[in-house]
Amino acid sequence: MKIEQIYTGCLAQGAYYIESEGEVAIIDPLREVQQYIDKAQASNAIIKYIFETHFHADFVSGHVTLSQKTGAPIIYGPTAEPTFKAHIATDGEVFKIGKLTIIALHTPGHTMESTTYLLRDENGKDHAIFSGDTLFLGDVGRPDLAQKAASMTQEQLAATLFHSLRTKIMPLADDVIVYPAHGAGSACGKNLSKETVGTLGEQKRTNYALRVDMTEAEFVTEVTDGLLPPPIYFPENVRLNKNGYEAIDTIIEKNKAFTPAEFKQAADDALILDVRDADSFGKAHIPGAIFIGIDGGFAPWVGSLITDINQPIVLVTPEGREQETITRLARVGYDNTLGYLAGGMQTWIDAGLETASIGRITANELETLMNNGEELVIDVRKPGEYSSAHIANVPNLPLDFINDHVSDFPSQKTTYLHCAGGYRSMIAASILKARGFHNMIDVIGGFGKIKETNLPIVTQECESSCSTK
Repeated sequence: MKIEQIYTGCLAQGAYYIESEGEVAIIDPLREVQQYIDKAQASNAIIKYIFETHFHADFVSGHVTLSQKTGAPIIYGPTAEPTFKAHIATDGEVFKIGKLTIIALHTPGHTMESTTYLLRDENGKDHAIFSGDTLFLGDVGRPDLAQKAASMTQEQLAATLFHSLRTKIMPLADDVIVYPAHGAGSACGKNLSKETVGTLGEQKRTNYALRVDMTEAEFVTEVTDGLLPPPIYFPENVRLNKNGYEAIDTIIEKNKAFTPAEFKQAADDALILDVRDADSFGKAHIPGAIFIGIDGGFAPWVGSLITDINQPIVLVTPEGREQETITRLARVGYDNTLGYLAGGMQTWIDAGLETASIGRITANELETLMNNGEELVIDVRKPGEYSSAHIANVPNLPLDFINDHVSDFPSQKTTYLHCAGGYRSMIAASILKARGFHNMIDVIGGFGKIKETNLPIVTQECESSCSTK
């Protein structure tokens, strides 16, 4: 028996490769599927089944392409209604992979088709569950994503999830391994662990949603409390996963390597997305470009901030990372990339074309400015981060909602933006600059460096400003 978790940090997503006696099952594959085919071929094995735990909202699965390339059937749980050919499993249906058995356990609640796959070893012992977004380590799937399609409120979905957990998952033995679809950083839950593999016994002891004495009403309240609005691209990813999509190889092939002149012309009708690092972008970028760095939480931030998934996009990337950028955009359904600036930003500069910049200061420089009466500082972290600790008298305007609150940012006076480490604040500054706000300054190192200064910090334990030092 071979079980491999193939974890993608940018999406905080786990796909799974299961092999026994020359037969393979893939669970929740990424859109670029050649890696699974190569693994199977290296073991002289065949991919027999492609299991989907549900219609994913946060990424485009590779199920359709993998099925086309291997002939393996796509398996969904009960009530799923894809528009392409798939096997819709019944609750409790059994599938054989070599000497292993996989049982479909219908566990609705996150979405109504959500299904957990129980793996039994060659001796018939329960070995692991592949729980999708039904059960995470430290949390459960948010119950508000499917309500439009399911004609159910989030409270009704949460109640359904309560019973799924208690009738299908919690009765299993404590030593059963839990392989979830996501870890910390995913927007599919609110309290996910950084760990990506655990045991059911650990979850029964530590996961708030699995308390034995919990009532249905308590569960509904706790699971729905504090949910932020889902990223705007989620419904479009569900649509692609239900209806199918273009092969990622085709998307990569259609992208062009632009000269500076060609890039400038293409950019007239497209969004310029610069994925280099924050420092390089701040020093010099193409006017009108927005920054979302490839080495941060790239794909989820693209999905949260670029509101039209069909928006034509032209790219400025670090040299050698053009295809990677196109691939990672396609993972979340942004397929309308037109091409990239060949040779990177330096070719634009060498061509003598106009550049723009965004100022940056250190946390110590910010401290001096604030001590001298400078007050226009804005924290763009998430509300939970802000409430935990922030600079006294500094307001919070989270990056997540910047498109809805552009008018809340001051348009005339110099304003200093910070996040936790400098990634999100540069994204915010770039979006605002592209919309005509030329007075935004980024704080290098963000709150991590600010805490090392003597600026007054408000924490959850402080009702008024106090220092964390």
